Amino acid sequence: MTRKKKRKSKKGISNLTNTILSILKKDRNQSFNYKQIAAKLGVNDASSRNQIIKTLAKLTAKQEIIQVDRGKFKAVINAEYHTGILDLSARGSGYIICDDFDDDVFIASNNINKALNGDEVEFYVYKRRKRGKLEGEITNIIKREKSDYVGVIQIHSNYAFVIADSTKMYKDIFVPINKTFKAQDGDKVLVKLEDWPENADSPYGKVIQVLGKPGDHNTEIHSILAEYGLPHEFPQEVEAFANGLDTSITAEEISKRRDMRKDLTFTIDPKDAKDFDDALSFEILDNGLYEIGIHIADVSHYLQEGTILDDEAYERATSVYLVDRVVPMLPEVLSNKACSLRPHEEKYTFSAVFQMNDKCEIKNEWYGRTVTYSDARYAYEEAQAIIENNMDLVIPAKAGIHNIDEINNTIPKEVSLTGKTYQTPKEIAFAILKMDKLAKIMRQKRMRSGAISFDKVEVKFHLDQESNPVGVFFKTSKEANKLIEEFMLLANRKVSEFIGKKDPKKTFVYRVHDEPDDSKLASLQGIVSKFGYKLNFKDRKTTSASLNNLLKEVHGKKEQNLVDTLTIRSMSKAEYTTHNIGHYGLAFDYYSHFTSPIRRYPDVMAHRLLQHYLDGGKSVSEEAYEEKCNHSSAMENLATKAERDSIKYMQIKFMQDHKNEAFVGVISGVTDWGIYVEVISNKCEGMVSVRDMKDDHYAFDQDQYAIVGRNTKTMYQLGDEVIVKVKNADLVKKHLDFDLVGKKEIE
Repeated sequence: MTRKKKRKSKKGISNLTNTILSILKKDRNQSFNYKQIAAKLGVNDASSRNQIIKTLAKLTAKQEIIQVDRGKFKAVINAEYHTGILDLSARGSGYIICDDFDDDVFIASNNINKALNGDEVEFYVYKRRKRGKLEGEITNIIKREKSDYVGVIQIHSNYAFVIADSTKMYKDIFVPINKTFKAQDGDKVLVKLEDWPENADSPYGKVIQVLGKPGDHNTEIHSILAEYGLPHEFPQEVEAFANGLDTSITAEEISKRRDMRKDLTFTIDPKDAKDFDDALSFEILDNGLYEIGIHIADVSHYLQEGTILDDEAYERATSVYLVDRVVPMLPEVLSNKACSLRPHEEKYTFSAVFQMNDKCEIKNEWYGRTVTYSDARYAYEEAQAIIENNMDLVIPAKAGIHNIDEINNTIPKEVSLTGKTYQTPKEIAFAILKMDKLAKIMRQKRMRSGAISFDKVEVKFHLDQESNPVGVFFKTSKEANKLIEEFMLLANRKVSEFIGKKDPKKTFVYRVHDEPDDSKLASLQGIVSKFGYKLNFKDRKTTSASLNNLLKEVHGKKEQNLVDTLTIRSMSKAEYTTHNIGHYGLAFDYYSHFTSPIRRYPDVMAHRLLQHYLDGGKSVSEEAYEEKCNHSSAMENLATKAERDSIKYMQIKFMQDHKNEAFVGVISGVTDWGIYVEVISNKCEGMVSVRDMKDDHYAFDQDQYAIVGRNTKTMYQLGDEVIVKVKNADLVKKHLDFDLVGKKEIE
């Protein structure tokens, strides 16, 4: 036998040994004979069976397995097993997040053992450490996180492979030729994993949907949705059910509600909004207090439990806001019509009505079902114009419209929804100005209590008729946005207080936000110190004040977006639960979501529960609602990922048309394979590979968040300004590559 053949033979035996051990460890409570193992390996020839018998004998002699009955074997288990969630890197290795350990456990690519990103896995940890880190091996897959993947199909004569779009899917998916769903070679498809045989290198799957040709706009947008299991249209039976609902306003129903149609009521929303789920009413009472109503679309009136419409809304749990479209939680007949608080229309609403003084002290509160009439609709820009036009006007501290004639109520054509200059009613202009003053007082109170002010810049696109991005702009939050935000926060807080404070034993849906993790804050400190910022994490109050000061200091600077993003990442994730722990970021002891039931299912649940308790109902099942909360949090997370992917897609599409331009960017990330650069003018982020940096050999310096040239000692560090050009903008892989021109000269 040649040396090469010997090596091959040894390798085959080694692989068989590992495979048999893997089979026995995976089902360690069960015993197997050689025939059962052969069946799992998909072999039935005499030679293979003999090899299995010999290997079982050797493993028994080594005491790695035991014979529990004649010809039946089990693995010897010496390790303690844990469970956790696998977070894979694009390179095939990964980390397991497990409550049993303070740090994540590293899993090398050869110890992944067919687990996929997000899977719940069983694993054990080696006694040794690698570079001071815990390292382990996956022994069993408890639950797959997902089974559907988007990718491009390559069709051969008798079989096909799907190459997944996700960089975290490290194997191509084998598809038998009779399961290709008539896809053509090169199509983008959605494939479902069906099996991953013990002896197979790749998982097996079947095509369940042909999405279209890669690079086509609709194909790519539908691919983003499909990747996260999000629908792009409603089933016909759900649409038919919604269209069959009685959406008329009836005298009988009005009689069951508080009639607030005569109260001055209006909406303030984005100029391109189609669903208006909240409105404000304003009235000055005889006792000098302001009565402010926060009126929310009464979705639960139409969305009845146990119907296919409610089942569909629950499954979706949220609307998904992609760059060029909204995938709504509810069909259009509800989201844009019956439940939308459109101007000059009567609507069923669920309201929180507060009587307050000039110090924003609440003297009375009322919750219940109402009927309202919206007198006017404003875009944020129009309401902002009213505020800015009256900056010098003194609004009296005592309630009363003493100086209404002095109000500038002109809406200029530049911001007008009609495209023409017009005069808005002075009563509404006064209401906006007064509520702006009250909102500022509420905001100041929140900030003093330790709330954190996240005013992160949002990237928006000007789109042409074919949804191509022709320009980028940044959305910032001004007084009009904050006015609406504060009154929505007020309603959300007071509704949850009304239930939670009154009777903590009653099950309710809370929106909670835990305190930030110390290790994440330490990591943030390490990074922002490179920009000259210092943080103080002595206690909760100094932490909040320190983070707010950081966000204020970076405002308008080149590193703002990077620092804003890193600060948000250092925070815990907000989630839905029946177990109230308060909301750290808002500095509220009680908080829920009540104000957007058109686009969020937890708000629908909050409405139902509030009405149930107002009617004197007993507490509902905590277990059932906790399950609904978990589902809602999970769907919110998927929607957020899809929204981010759509922004990334549009950024790449936008940069395709700017290939010969030089851009100034900030180094936003540093790795051993390259640097990530965020263009200042449009916030598009791409990568410069170290392989393309030919002027020197660059090495990663982890301590300095930098790559350093071996010969020239040239350093490219996190936060440095550099000049880049687009090398490649790949719409299919959603990857943007830059060529580095050089450092930006300091002016």
